[in-house]
Amino acid sequence: MSVIKDKNTLLSTIKRIDEKIDKLNDQKIIAFFEHLGLTDRADIPKDFLKWETILIVVPDRHISHELKFFKYSISRISFVTNPYAQKIHIYDFKEWNAITRNKTQFQVREMLKTSFGGVRNSIDGMN
Repeated sequence: MSVIKDKNTLLSTIKRIDEKIDKLNDQKIIAFFEHLGLTDRADIPKDFLKWETILIVVPDRHISHELKFFKYSISRISFVTNPYAQKIHIYDFKEWNAITRNKTQFQVREMLKTSFGGVRNSIDGMN
């Protein structure tokens, strides 16, 4: 005896609800990015909602701490602190994963100096 009378109907209903939740989460992401002033910047990709997970690169721990709450209240976003960045940037998390996959912590730190928002200081560039 099955507890679920019509499994297909239930799965279809759950799928419709999940689609609504995804759309609402997309609205959260857009509102969050608008509040941060990211949607007005020319260097921010406009197709970020197509990404499975959005990586938000922040320039320091203070900003990271300030935005920590949103990490838990908005799905599909992740944060990385890049002390070499001068402002907030966003990237496709898959790109981050592919690049950092078999790297040591030191290698990732060195990579952040020139990528994922990092801008090497002119003094650093001379060393």
